Amino acid sequence: MKAEIISIGTEILLGQILNTNQQWLSQKLAGIGIGVYFHSTIGDNPERLANAIKTGLERSDIVITTGGLGPTVDDITLETIAGALSLGLRLGKRQAHIPEGAKVIENRLGTAPGFIVDKGGKLLIALPGPPRELNPMFERTVAPLLRKRFGSEGILKIRTIRMTGLGEEAVDRKVKDLLESPPPLTVGIYAKPALVELKIMAKAKNDKQAKTLIDRADAKITARLGKYIFGRDSETLEGAVGSGLLLSRRTLAVAESCTGGLIASRITDVPGSSKYFRLGIIAYSNDAKIKLLGVRPGTLDKFGAVSRQTAMEMAENVRTAAGSDIGLSVTGIAGPSGATKGKPVGLVYIAFAGEKGCYCSEFRFRGEREVVKFKTSQAALDLLRVSL
Repeated sequence: MKAEIISIGTEILLGQILNTNQQWLSQKLAGIGIGVYFHSTIGDNPERLANAIKTGLERSDIVITTGGLGPTVDDITLETIAGALSLGLRLGKRQAHIPEGAKVIENRLGTAPGFIVDKGGKLLIALPGPPRELNPMFERTVAPLLRKRFGSEGILKIRTIRMTGLGEEAVDRKVKDLLESPPPLTVGIYAKPALVELKIMAKAKNDKQAKTLIDRADAKITARLGKYIFGRDSETLEGAVGSGLLLSRRTLAVAESCTGGLIASRITDVPGSSKYFRLGIIAYSNDAKIKLLGVRPGTLDKFGAVSRQTAMEMAENVRTAAGSDIGLSVTGIAGPSGATKGKPVGLVYIAFAGEKGCYCSEFRFRGEREVVKFKTSQAALDLLRVSL
């Protein structure tokens, strides 16, 4: 069973709107066992849209359009679909016309209804563009219809295993045999800065069988890469840190220089973080490090702001200032300027101070300024996760 998604709107082509509908719909269709074979984006042009619809119905069993169903001049989907399928229009409820013979998809949060046309056994499904309208319409009407009609073909279940602290090549070597697994279970590897994901995909007759296949693969991956894994699916590294702090009943304070508050921001993105997060200090200048964190002027003069010694004093002193169980600090050179002889861009020190003392790790990250900052925050959070 082949499906494709056509997104409509010049603003998407121009990059003014991020197209999250394609991703969301692809995931939902996969969960029903329907594979998406094509994605396309068409501007507000009736001729190009008509050609895309005709092509879609020739090569796919299900074509879903998103966008262009509203009342404004650039909302061309309704008339274009009717013309492409040689259908007339009839007046529907509320504001809109719909193609003759179409099934209406009620829109409870907007003015434009969606609709489904069965054309020779193939389905064309038109949905509005705003996700707050599209998502419930799909869940309430489209998904049940597709399950009933195509559910016998099985389902596709996906689990994402997320890890950090190990590069893509190293992960690949450790799970190479699993990456070569044939259907119905496949494993794919996807790399981002300081993050590697393994996606386990299983196709089976039902949810239970798919879960069994995925659990077996998950167990093998965990046995080989367990210490690098911080979560699954939508779980985050900062969420794992928060869980660890709650379980161990510890509190945290953070002193940041090169990350400019990114670590504290990520930690406090987690609901309930006030139960364990005490204090965050951004001490960017040497003067701030001295006045706010009590770093000794002699330490800065002798070793510099970007040094193991400075990082350790930052961690110890922020812990003391907050009265927390743990003090975490980062200092480094995010670039592109600021490097000196012996201290290149990307040099970062991360220190951890706890009840058993203080230790510091050195890192050398590559990438643009924002990448270095993110990698630093990722390494700091992972160091904290492992310590917990």
